[in-house]
Amino acid sequence: MNIFARFAQDESGATAIEYGLIAALISVGIIAAVSILGNGLTGVFETINEELDFNTTTP
Repeated sequence: MNIFARFAQDESGATAIEYGLIAALISVGIIAAVSILGNGLTGVFETINEELDFNTTTP
């Protein structure tokens, strides 16, 4: 019976799960931010590329 009492009072597993959930949420936030910023940066670099192509093709 002593083993079950110690197991019920042990909270180290719960702490590890909480840290895992926090890490997962941070990962989701980073992925979302990179996706949003990546799409915006793609547009900026495409615009720069078009301007450079236009300036090099015109005499």
